[in-house]
Amino acid sequence: MLSVCKFLDSIVDGSTMEWPFGPYETVMGAILLLTIPIQRILTRDEPEMRVALSDLLGEIKEKGYKWHISVYLIMYGFKAFIDQHNEAIKPRVGGFTHYVHGFEGELTLWVQESFRNEMLSDILSFHYLFVYLFLIWFSPIYYILCRDEVMADKAVLNYSIIYVLAIPLYLFFNVEVTSSFIPGMDAIMYHESWNLFFFTEVDPLDNGIPSLHVGLPLGLLIINRLHVRGLGIKMSEWRHREFDLFVAANIPIYLFSIQYLGIHWISDVIPGVILAVICALFAHGIQPKLRNLRENGLRSLAHPRNVSYTATVFSVIGTLVLVFVIVDGPGTDENEPTMRVGSGDVNLDVIEVHSLWHPAEVEVTNVGLEDVQILVIHRDMVEEHARGGKIDWSGFSDRDIQILSPGEAYQVEVETPTVYDGHYVLVSNQGDYGVGEVRITIEYVDGDLIWTGVLSSVPSFAISGLVVGRMIWSDKDEVPKQTSDE
Repeated sequence: MLSVCKFLDSIVDGSTMEWPFGPYETVMGAILLLTIPIQRILTRDEPEMRVALSDLLGEIKEKGYKWHISVYLIMYGFKAFIDQHNEAIKPRVGGFTHYVHGFEGELTLWVQESFRNEMLSDILSFHYLFVYLFLIWFSPIYYILCRDEVMADKAVLNYSIIYVLAIPLYLFFNVEVTSSFIPGMDAIMYHESWNLFFFTEVDPLDNGIPSLHVGLPLGLLIINRLHVRGLGIKMSEWRHREFDLFVAANIPIYLFSIQYLGIHWISDVIPGVILAVICALFAHGIQPKLRNLRENGLRSLAHPRNVSYTATVFSVIGTLVLVFVIVDGPGTDENEPTMRVGSGDVNLDVIEVHSLWHPAEVEVTNVGLEDVQILVIHRDMVEEHARGGKIDWSGFSDRDIQILSPGEAYQVEVETPTVYDGHYVLVSNQGDYGVGEVRITIEYVDGDLIWTGVLSSVPSFAISGLVVGRMIWSDKDEVPKQTSDE
């Protein structure tokens, strides 16, 4: 894999022919090529349980896998819909990174500095993107190809439900990546020319809490154990035990890499674990009901009255907290920084394209004690300067750079007449010492999305309430019966 990364880097640098695909296309191509070989390796001791590729369409039709495909298509559109909210509502939500930093300090910087190695950076960068997307795709297709429709259902539910659960945290509890807030912390993966556009287009860089890179595989592991317990066998006897070990082996790698690469705080893992537990319990309980929809209709989704009441209470309380505590709440304190830069650091924030007619209104305020340098620039002008987790500040023209003294603010309107007009706000501290602190606020035309953001968060509260309700009321009828597996 390392040689592949080096080859792609040389292509991007222009030393060979231009590589026509970006990180996402390259990784997805590798995933599709490896799906069948890996599935065949994991099922080498039970070839009779494999679905032949020539029979795959028949298997999808017979086992009712059309809704699995529909869920992935819906989630693709739903995620794009949620992503549209993130930056638009941020001026009224603010950020909470300073709370996390005050609690946790700079331990992740020690991790990066202690283990910093070029080969390790390449391997972990590839693993961070590849394995996460691989698990999202491979988990259900693996079970489909193994003729296990129950686990295929649960794998799809694990992916979709855990994202739904994360929505209120992603939208209303913004926590910046560590490389944007800890002085001296490099964005090893983000500040790389080949990765730069991809990550700044799909990642708002403030969705630290929760870490789904840990939560998603952990949720699948919990589902596996609930499933095996329902079958009345030991994990060592389960025919998917090797796939389970594969998933489990990647969690400690993620626990390390998300710290090392300058992405997540250690604190981000805890909400990810909590959501994994809620997601697993819900997916395990709802799967038999979904399979019974055709026979029993919507009645199969009904819950006992006390459980439904608990879900309603959770939904109401969660919504009230968002509306009356979080919106225009403590995260919007204008004296708190959203970005911090040490001597020589260069960090970036993304100005997204939300309208082709209305400009984005950008305000950068120096809330620290050191001078900072600000540059608002088209993203295409930054790519060549991003190498090895750093952005070379010396390559930019001094005439466009704004110098902000403590207490000063810089305001600018940025036009985005096409969907390709992405811009960055680059922030640097070119002083010999100290830490620069700025608060970046970007107003978009669709700021009223705050209310659809609140509505989009209600399912998360309801699902959490259903899981807690079932635990409180100990409803025996909620224990699912398995319909297949051996």
